Amino acid sequence: MTTEMKLPFDQEYITSFSKEMGEPEWLTELRVQSLEKADTLPMPRPDKTKINKWNFTHFNKLIVKSDEFKSLEELPEAVKPLIDADHSNSVYIQRNNKPAYLKLSAELQEKGVIFTDMYTASRMHGDLLKKYFMQSAVKADENKLTALHAAFLNGGAFLYVPKNVTIEEPIQAIFLHDDAEANLFNHVIVAAEDNSSVVYVENYISTVDSADSKVNIVSEVIAGANARIQYGAVDTLAKGVTAYVNRKGLAGRDAQIEWALGQMNDGNTISENVTLLQGDGSYGDAKTVVVGRGDQVQNFTTKIIHHGKNSEGFILKHGVVKESATVIFNGIGKIEQGASKSNAEQESRVLMLSEKARGDANPILLIDEDDVTAGHAASVGRVDPGQLYYLMSRGIPQAEAERLVIHGFLAPVVNVLPIEGVKKQLVEVIERKVK
Repeated sequence: MTTEMKLPFDQEYITSFSKEMGEPEWLTELRVQSLEKADTLPMPRPDKTKINKWNFTHFNKLIVKSDEFKSLEELPEAVKPLIDADHSNSVYIQRNNKPAYLKLSAELQEKGVIFTDMYTASRMHGDLLKKYFMQSAVKADENKLTALHAAFLNGGAFLYVPKNVTIEEPIQAIFLHDDAEANLFNHVIVAAEDNSSVVYVENYISTVDSADSKVNIVSEVIAGANARIQYGAVDTLAKGVTAYVNRKGLAGRDAQIEWALGQMNDGNTISENVTLLQGDGSYGDAKTVVVGRGDQVQNFTTKIIHHGKNSEGFILKHGVVKESATVIFNGIGKIEQGASKSNAEQESRVLMLSEKARGDANPILLIDEDDVTAGHAASVGRVDPGQLYYLMSRGIPQAEAERLVIHGFLAPVVNVLPIEGVKKQLVEVIERKVK
């Protein structure tokens, strides 16, 4: 069954837009083909969440005009604290759909590291981009929303790390949404060749209320043999933003992909976070924290799929739900036939802070191989009265005790974010949302 949608732009517009951006022919063709396929492809089907009435396509503008920032001093006050002064040598800032600021240290440039916006990547590094863009991790024809993403691509970042290059300081990208009419179809690629390593952290931040913006995010993370990628993200999009988020990684032999995701949007959100452990000895770790409030509906599916022998996958998801919000956690650990000696573990826990709040934690293990280990844990409930009693018995008021319990509950993800400004922002967002 397919869902019919009236698309805002036709093939002629997409072709003209792609040529205006100076994109290579292969990308123009991919856009057009994806637009054609979007009519027949099915919508994603997140378990226990109906999205057939969510609006992903009704908008009028693919690009809004925005000014650049000549320096970090010109950033909005809400964004400045995200930049760590000690780690500001490699930063990309996108304002709505426009590349607004970019800095990459000379040292990394000399080593062959590429960090730029998606438009520049397509013009200046087209052949390299083609190697990764929707080829191995996320495919354009996965579903209707990935096809629309490929067709309407209007932003994002490309980070490439050559073989044997270790990047010591975090690379940071900030995607600022400060125009209520802006719609984001952002594509992020983080590719680390063999024996390389990188820490990448991104922020999606709204500084304006939006009546009806669309955000369609796809991230592809590719780790070559013995490479390590740490991917951190904090999403804080406004209440009126309907978001589809698809972050997927592919790990080669002895490679590591580690996710730390703070998903704090105030609008309806469906999110897929998938790690494909393709190589023997590969490792995946996916940590997610969520806070839901108001009447928003959020569905988070995390998968780690084992193809390589001796691969290890760990899923940790903690969520807090208040008022009449709904949060669904779907955790899937899958060990394919042939992935012997592999280990799949997961934990999903939801705290409900009000009577009308709804939380679901659905752990799933799919095992097609005998010689493996696997386990899961899940819980949905209220704040532990024993923990509250312990804190209150030491003179801490109940409200403050609840706040401390919540922060402790979410700490496993907050504490692993590598940029202090981003970590502080996540703590402040949590404070604001659960207050």
